[in-house]
Amino acid sequence: MGKIQVHIIYKGHVQGIGFRFSVERIALNYGVVGWVKNIRGGDVEVVAEADEDTINNFLKTVRGYFMKYIVDEHISTALATGEFKDFQIRF
Repeated sequence: MGKIQVHIIYKGHVQGIGFRFSVERIALNYGVVGWVKNIRGGDVEVVAEADEDTINNFLKTVRGYFMKYIVDEHISTALATGEFKDFQIRF
């Protein structure tokens, strides 16, 4: 199965609660590569790559962990670029 890349913008109360560090930990647990960072306006941006099942499990875990804080999410999907070797928090 080929790998995919998802680009996600999480909206809600997602800054100042350890969101990036938790997403990094979840990604590392699933073997997902990419990055997470805070963006202006209080949202958090994530780019993640793995096979589709792994990405779906990763997203489900993030949603479950932060369901009280995520108001909305915008997701776009593309083929993985293979440019990432690990998962990082970007500043």
